[in-house]
Amino acid sequence: MNDSTRIAAIGSELEGMSLFLTGGTGFFGRALLRYIADSPIDKSTLGVTVLTRSPDAFLARYSEFSGLNWLDFHTGDILGSPSLLPVHTRFSHILHAAADSTVAPRVAPLDRYEQIVTGTRRLLDFAVSVGARRFLLTSSGAVYGAPPAGLDRVPESYHGMPDPMVSEHAYGVAKRLAEHLCCLYQDRYGLQTVIARCFAFVGPDLPLDVHFAIGNFIRDALFGEEVIVHGTGLPVRSYLYQDDLAEWLLTLLARGEPATAYNVGSDEAISIADLAYLIRDQLAPGKPVRIEGGSSADAPTRSRYVPDTDKASKDLGLRIKVPLAAAIRITAEAIGSRRNASSRQC
Repeated sequence: MNDSTRIAAIGSELEGMSLFLTGGTGFFGRALLRYIADSPIDKSTLGVTVLTRSPDAFLARYSEFSGLNWLDFHTGDILGSPSLLPVHTRFSHILHAAADSTVAPRVAPLDRYEQIVTGTRRLLDFAVSVGARRFLLTSSGAVYGAPPAGLDRVPESYHGMPDPMVSEHAYGVAKRLAEHLCCLYQDRYGLQTVIARCFAFVGPDLPLDVHFAIGNFIRDALFGEEVIVHGTGLPVRSYLYQDDLAEWLLTLLARGEPATAYNVGSDEAISIADLAYLIRDQLAPGKPVRIEGGSSADAPTRSRYVPDTDKASKDLGLRIKVPLAAAIRITAEAIGSRRNASSRQC
């Protein structure tokens, strides 16, 4: 299936959809909203409602999402009182992307667990109450825990998980439990639930100042004197561009097999050190790369974090459309354009 055919297919699936989106103001949410906004589809029958604590603050920062006929915002919180969810409205689809990993290191383990598990159950109850047909949970590759030696790419059939006796594993353990909740609600209520086990990503909406190595490297290449690797550079990762992420999530929402988990990410592995050099070469040739080395304090909990994506490819025709080098350049160009626009407004 060529790209234009795939876009048309996704467009036809979005037409008539009434979508309720949590996490719509975070990285995943903005990737989804931009993808929908930029897609050449008929949006006259599409409705997207985003749950957020502060619509005004979001629209003040991202004014490009103002005034879109297909997009609405509802003030609320997945852990707030039931009245904060628009139960008077009917939604055909729910995409639960709240509790992304961007803020995970700044949240206490018990609070993180509560946010993911209780928040997911709240949204599942909400989905049942508004008559939704389908529910997509954005889970995480963290549910697999550390893969055994020799497993280069983790398939959905691998049933490992993080050690539940380690509090720092709250994120991965909670995501695994949230997946099971989805299975239970499908069994009891017939709600078609699909799981997206998300890995690592890159794009203009990825923060440059948190714990994501690729964002830090792009920031260093654009604005720093050197690209700094805080560690040995030996861990292996892979990265999917945010437009591909959005397309994969929308496809899973529309056509994923119910009660099924799919890995979402790139299967093209790269070491952190090689990533730093690739970003340097793409954005700032000649700029030095400094690998600081490692210690027990900054050693990664996962030395390898790469998904096997054969299932998504074979079952749903999904593939990588934007190679990593191109994704890095596009991301940097968008960041530069935003900074220039901001400077002109000052």
